[in-house]
Amino acid sequence: MAVSSDAIAEWRSFWFLPFAAALGYSTSVIHVYSIGPFIEPLQQAFGWSRAQISIGLTISSFISAIFCIPVGILVDRTGPRRVGLIGVLLISAAFGLLGTMTGTMANWAALWVIVAFGALGVQATVWTSAVASRFEASRGLAFAVTLSGASLSAAVFPVLATWLIGAYGWRIAFGAMGGIWAALVFPFLLLCFRGARDDGARKHATTTSPAKVLKGVTLSQGLRSRTLYKLLMASGLFSFTAIGAVVHFVPILTDSGAAPLAAAGIAALVGVFSIVGRVGTGFLLDRFPGHVVGALAFMLPIVAAVLLLLDGANPFSQAVAAAALGLTVGSEVDVIAFLAAKHFGLRNFGALYGALVMALSLGTAFGPLAAGTVFDHFDSYAPFLLLAIVLMGVSAIALFSLGPAPKAVGMAPQAG
Repeated sequence: MAVSSDAIAEWRSFWFLPFAAALGYSTSVIHVYSIGPFIEPLQQAFGWSRAQISIGLTISSFISAIFCIPVGILVDRTGPRRVGLIGVLLISAAFGLLGTMTGTMANWAALWVIVAFGALGVQATVWTSAVASRFEASRGLAFAVTLSGASLSAAVFPVLATWLIGAYGWRIAFGAMGGIWAALVFPFLLLCFRGARDDGARKHATTTSPAKVLKGVTLSQGLRSRTLYKLLMASGLFSFTAIGAVVHFVPILTDSGAAPLAAAGIAALVGVFSIVGRVGTGFLLDRFPGHVVGALAFMLPIVAAVLLLLDGANPFSQAVAAAALGLTVGSEVDVIAFLAAKHFGLRNFGALYGALVMALSLGTAFGPLAAGTVFDHFDSYAPFLLLAIVLMGVSAIALFSLGPAPKAVGMAPQAG
């Protein structure tokens, strides 16, 4: 299919925005993709169970979920630039503070509350709102580039964290990761990150005018639609299973006999293949029905779970499982954001997509905790992997049942 002139014009005018947004979004998962290598050092230092360690991520994600819709409304009203710039500095500092823990569960919980509030300003809503306001004809690919920031994190953070822990200890590793990432990301955002709402009355030419930003369903229409609740189900079930597996991926591999650095290297494949998944999904979303692309993508974790269950000690199977998991972790937020924009429009995109980010956050909150609890109880991750197979099948069906998006978004979306 030929690339439209509108898509070319969008990239010619705003090519830098998705890449800047990708760097910003990478900070939103620093605590998710980095915590795996810290699990065993924390167990050794404090004698904690894996469920106790995972409770920190549960606290952070649960609090973030509560504020997803308010943050979305804030972005709709003030623009994403200020929210994102402040958010990057706050989450980087909050993550660094984890290295100051005293060893009590109360202190661990308190530090993760700080992480939760630090992460509010770097939610996916912030970055996708800016990109959606500039891209329409090539929105799928633009979202793919933006959300590849998480793929970058998944590829870099496990290896970086493992190296820093080995070289300097886990306390310094927390602070070093937060500081390094803030120093790399913030300057690019300051120069390049600006959505249509941030322009205000500027006369800078765009291919997606400010008037288009306001088109779409009302908040009450979106909240009453079946589409929203199907997307909520797919989002929550996906993040519960996939993020639970990703966070515990390094321990899953080390329990199968892999050395820590080798396990981290295999886990980095999740990030590498998630970049492929995001870009590939972006191309497909611009060319094929989003509900079909999404349903197929959401079935890939089933492949990973089956491989880990049947041949988990084989390095080749581990690598293929990491690749399959990465391909879908590289597409889930893209799919949800794309479908939300298609079904709801941009008028209240921040608030409605915020509700979906809330579901993703709740899944992130309880998935790693469930995986850790399963391991503590059964001394194996196998029951969690079996559950993942079932839940990912349900989430794929929920997406497929959406059907095609309405051609004109001005009324409550019909799904069904």
